[in-house]
Amino acid sequence: MQFTHILLISLLALSPVLLFALVLIYLDSFKLVSTARLVMALLLGAAMTGATYFLSGPVMDAFHLDLYPYSRYVAPVLEECLKASIVIGFILLNRVGFMIDAAIIGVAVGAGFAVSENIYYALVFPDANLTVWMIRGVGTAIMHSGTTAIFGIAAIRHSERQSMHNPLHYIPGLVGAIALHAIYNQFIYWPVFSSAVTVFVLPFIIYLLFEKSEHEAHEWMLHDFESHEHLLEAIRDGSYANSEAGRFIADLARRLPKAHIEDIFAYIRLHTELVLQAEQMLLARERGERKPRTTATHADFARLRALERKIGIVAMLTLWPHLRFNHEELFELHELEALA
Repeated sequence: MQFTHILLISLLALSPVLLFALVLIYLDSFKLVSTARLVMALLLGAAMTGATYFLSGPVMDAFHLDLYPYSRYVAPVLEECLKASIVIGFILLNRVGFMIDAAIIGVAVGAGFAVSENIYYALVFPDANLTVWMIRGVGTAIMHSGTTAIFGIAAIRHSERQSMHNPLHYIPGLVGAIALHAIYNQFIYWPVFSSAVTVFVLPFIIYLLFEKSEHEAHEWMLHDFESHEHLLEAIRDGSYANSEAGRFIADLARRLPKAHIEDIFAYIRLHTELVLQAEQMLLARERGERKPRTTATHADFARLRALERKIGIVAMLTLWPHLRFNHEELFELHELEALA
């Protein structure tokens, strides 16, 4: 009976956010988030509930807090930081490229956290009635998913078009997620009210951001595709080496130890060719082509890595800011490499 009870609670906690995630996936014309990535985000979100359990006791003892003030003021900070760390991990590993997929990953992380948290409370309070779990499933679960999704959107928004990750880019989104979570927790004695407001407000905010992200991603993809075509043409006909950017990189390369100018320009050319193919693949997905064609192979990426090693870590770190390869392009390369 206890197993059935926990299963029912899990379904109540998961169903609203799962439906929310499915709506976002349906609206995502690029279809960038795989099922495996979603499952991983769910499991990692669930794991963060365990981390919260082990950290909450020492934190309450250290600050001499009772459960009520801890829940209202400290829990939002701890829980949002733990959930945000997973989204940051996906970003750093180039598994998230646009605000669209950052929102979906955020919803999945929050869903995993909420389900795991509700299972824990079901074990601690086995006599709680079904209404409690419905409120937690609809209100608290949507809150956890919504705040993490908003963090992911803000993190990508502040770090997009950048090739290097800056921890400061994550602060605005984290502050916003903590603030929304803290506001929700102020209404502990009005759970129906807080749940109703959460269900109507958070998904609506995310939907508006999502629609804006869809439009911006499409426009950026078309613009970037065209600019990469021009860049590749300039590299092939030799005019890039004589351009201002080409002369700057050549001059910089001559002052770098163990770096050959031919290797650097070969790297730029191969990188541009692969990014161009990745953008062709994503644009094909947007048009509804399920199996977009690509000529990229595992050998191409092996050659790209070999050039990186040959140029050297120090030289790559020096050159990278001037090559203007941004975060989205690194994500696109990862997607293309997975397909290749």
